Order: sequence, then C-alpha cells, then structure tokens
Amino acid sequence: MIGVRLHGPRDLRVEKLSEPKPPGPGQVLVRVEAAGICGSDLHIFLDAKIGETILKSPLILGHEFAGTVEAVGESVTSMHTGERVAVDPAQPCTTCELCRRGHPNLCTNLHFCGLYPDHGCFCERIVVPETSCMRLPDSMDAETGALLEPLGVALHAVALSKGAAGDSAAIIGAGPIGLLILQAAKVAKMDPVFVVEQLPWRLELVEKFGGIAVDSARVEAREKIMIATLGRGVDVAFEAAWADQSIQLAAELARYGGRVILVGIPRGDELTLQHSTARRKGLTMRLSRRMKHTYPRAINLVEQKLVDVKSLVSHRFPLNQTPAAFAMNADYRDRVVKAMILPSESPS
Repeated sequence: MIGVRLHGPRDLRVEKLSEPKPPGPGQVLVRVEAAGICGSDLHIFLDAKIGETILKSPLILGHEFAGTVEAVGESVTSMHTGERVAVDPAQPCTTCELCRRGHPNLCTNLHFCGLYPDHGCFCERIVVPETSCMRLPDSMDAETGALLEPLGVALHAVALSKGAAGDSAAIIGAGPIGLLILQAAKVAKMDPVFVVEQLPWRLELVEKFGGIAVDSARVEAREKIMIATLGRGVDVAFEAAWADQSIQLAAELARYGGRVILVGIPRGDELTLQHSTARRKGLTMRLSRRMKHTYPRAINLVEQKLVDVKSLVSHRFPLNQTPAAFAMNADYRDRVVKAMILPSESPS
C-alpha cells in the first residue's frame, strides 16, 4: 500500500509500504477515506518531535480520520465489513488508575495513532481496535467523520471551562480548534465570544460562526477586549494557538476569579506566564488534554446542524500529495484553514 512517512524535520516521503497484517482478536481493518492535518501533526513535521516525544525512526503521521471497515478480527461483534466509521486515535489501556477513574484521555499507558512509536492514518489502510471505531450515520461522509476528533477536543475544552449561558469568553487563535471551540461555546450559549486572530480569512469564519473578530494584526487585542467588557475581562479565556505569548494574553483577558483553558501546544515545550498576572487575579488555569467520551455528542451536534465542521475544510489533497499539503499548511499559504487528505483519490 501507499503510506506517507516522516523521516526528519520537514522530510515527509510518499512510500510503498507493506500491507497491514490481518486484524487480530478485537481489531478491525479500516480503509482510510479522509484524514485531516492537525496542528500537532505540524509540530512533528517541523521538528520531528512534540513535547518530550522524539521521532526515532520513520513514522506515519495522522490521527484525525474516518473510513470503511474492510475486515474484522476474531471476537469483533460491534463492527461489520462495509460500515463507515470515525476512529478515535487514542487507545487507552482501560486498566490504569486514570482509566478506571473515567479519564482515558489521561491514560498512563496510552497508544496514539501518529505519535511515535505508533503509526498513524496517512496511509491507505490501518488496523485499529474495535473499541476505537464509532459507526457513522448514513448521512455523514468520511470528511465529516474525520472532523469529529477535533470537534471532540473543542467540546472537552468547553466542558473543562464550565462555561454556562451568559458567560463571556475570549479565544486566542482561529485555527480549526479555535473555530470549533467558538462553535461549542455558542452551543453552550456563552456570549459574547471574542476571537483573536491575525489571518483575515480565518477572521471571516469567526464572524460566520457568531464570534466577535479581533484582528490582532491591526489592533491591540487586550485593549479592544477590555474596552468592550468595560475593563472587567472575560469569564473564560481559551488559548488555542501555539501557546507562546498567547498564554500571557489569555491570563490578561480573563477577569478576576476567571478561568483560563490552555489547549494549544507550545513548540518549545515551555509555558511562559507572568506569575503575578494569574496570582493577583486568582485565576483557575486548566490544561486540556485531548478529549474523553465526546464522540456521541459530537455526532449529535453535527447531525442537528448545531455545529458546522465541513466549512473548515479549505483544501483537499490525494495521499500522494501529502508532503505538499503539509508544506502549505505549515507556511499558512493559500488561505489554509483545514487541509484534508483523501487516500482513495491517490493511485496505488
């Protein structure tokens, strides 16, 4: 089969790879039909690492995906060949303390698609646990299914914030996660919701989804939001960028006694914050780690048209053009928001 492996920083290669082994007990073979490029994929692409996880051998990236079940292993009962599924890339152990406490996103023995050493979804076929597969409604295509994963990240972040009707919010960063947090916050009836971003085409989507666009390339974001809130600040500030100076901005935008939710991943693996800003305000700060138990709600919200995920897709590429897609995305070219890889459109 064809797969795309990362060999080093910005060294992404389309290669002929061996077919996956037949699915074993409790496993299914999925033909990948749509796979999104995530910000965390870009981190690994640029640096061949993310946080403390360093690439030590060629790796197939990718974790936002959906496709069709081609084969099932022994004892699989919930999935059948021919069914379209979204795949949760996280494979928790289910037995560690955190899993038993209901926090599989914090599993201490986690395997995760596209995170070294586990291969991901930028390939034609992949074997995954039966328990990772979520059957999609007939009305939902594979692209939408792939976008349920980032939507789940957004839903988890809003749940952590305990945002309620009438709470004000600020979101720093209008990439796919920031735009999905905006939509999730609006579903929770948070209002107003300010979104700080400097790319004009992403600001257009902010307005489409009901947020108040703050163009940080033209105005001083903190000043504008503090004026709009009469100096109070917002109840909740979400950091959904690359977690550098944006963390300090999130703390400055939050009101006294407010909440700050950190979703972005810093490229340098360091959190920078002026201590007195957070301490004097008595801020509650929470770091959001992926998601948990969100797929059923994500599917329901999309089916009810309360959240629009497809509008995020700005580019589509066949699998054999994945390196070009990554290069474009990493450099923010061509008005990119979300690039989707479609393996079924690539010649084998």
